[in-house]
Amino acid sequence: MVTKVVIMGAAGRDFHNFNVYFKNRPEYRVVAFTATQIPGIEGRIYPPSLAGPLYPEGIPILPESSLEEIIEKNDVDLVVLAYSDLTHEETMHKVSRIIACGSNFMLLGPKSTMLESDKPVIAITATRTGAGKSTVSRYVVNIVRSAGKRVVVIRHPMPYGNLEKQAVQRFKRLEDLDKYDCTIEEREEYEPHIASGVIVYSGVDYSEILKLAETEGDVLIWDGGNNDFPFIKPSVNIVVTDAQRPGQEIMSYPGEVNIRTADIVVINKSQNAPRENIEVIKQNIAKINPRARFMVAGSKITGDGLERVRGRRVVVVEDGPTVTHGGFKYGAGYIAAKEYGAIIIDPRPYAVGTLKKLYEQYKHIERVVPAIGYNAEQIRDLETILNHAKCDYIISATPADLSRLIKINKEIIRVRYELDDLGDSSLYEILKEKGII
Repeated sequence: MVTKVVIMGAAGRDFHNFNVYFKNRPEYRVVAFTATQIPGIEGRIYPPSLAGPLYPEGIPILPESSLEEIIEKNDVDLVVLAYSDLTHEETMHKVSRIIACGSNFMLLGPKSTMLESDKPVIAITATRTGAGKSTVSRYVVNIVRSAGKRVVVIRHPMPYGNLEKQAVQRFKRLEDLDKYDCTIEEREEYEPHIASGVIVYSGVDYSEILKLAETEGDVLIWDGGNNDFPFIKPSVNIVVTDAQRPGQEIMSYPGEVNIRTADIVVINKSQNAPRENIEVIKQNIAKINPRARFMVAGSKITGDGLERVRGRRVVVVEDGPTVTHGGFKYGAGYIAAKEYGAIIIDPRPYAVGTLKKLYEQYKHIERVVPAIGYNAEQIRDLETILNHAKCDYIISATPADLSRLIKINKEIIRVRYELDDLGDSSLYEILKEKGII
């Protein structure tokens, strides 16, 4: 008997789970991937070169909205959920859809999906998108480099284009972002590391990626995506949670998995959070992982030229995923604009095409522009809204340099944010205790 399988994903863990668990097992037949969260990633084929000899025609990638139809048409036996950044309630609604169709449901855990390295691996994961994981990653990279170690970052996948060309991606120079035709979302994650002289690997085939990264680094940093758990078994698991959103640490999948396996939890963005938020988070974590240590940290926001925006009309651009499926109304750009006395205008009247649809989908987004750019159409729509908006400046808090991709008829003031450890040396201490530095 062959078990017919559908893997539900968002162009990341779905492909990894296939590669390490299903690919060469004839007792399973993966009839389709489904795709969601990321616009325009369905309608592709997981190519035969990656799918292996059991799949000479590749595997179709179909929209998750058609899940019931796909199950019925293919008489599917098993559906595997393989993406992240879901509340527990959202997760169980998806399970209910599957069970109602008569199929079995599966979640694959670390034992079945984690690769092992002979190098020390520091994992940085989170409880939800927008917790400030990237600032922690950069902070950890600096600690390890200061100890004289060669660092290589392995980034959670974002293969939104040609999957064969993106199987193994190595980024050393900013020009490599153009070589691989990276989206804005990819640039947001890779660019700061590259600019500081750190090599980044990403792609689809993480077995091959790991082999190559091990030849270049003394220490590997797993830089996670959304709130997924690592693809590579960590020596130290650092989990970032958000002081502005207490409760997410025990109400999200697989964010709670990360908390339960954490060595240290960074309670980030605490500088303006009520003290009771931090206490609630600590209490929640102590109940499910009493061995976890804590570091309370903040986020430092800086930007050259911010003093010029006082009393001037501005449009704020924020990191895309933070304000879309991350659920935030605004981010660092909005905070900086308010702090420096800018007049923040509503950009929505200038939205066209995909951005207009995005505002309709994510109704909580109001006075900011999400820096979406998964494809050429979205990048054009982003360029249009920024050029048409009647304002004096663009305040951009996306880590990606938008001027490399679009032509804007206004001055862009870039906002940067880095981790403020508030005098706590917990991360340094635990890395030293583990013998990594």
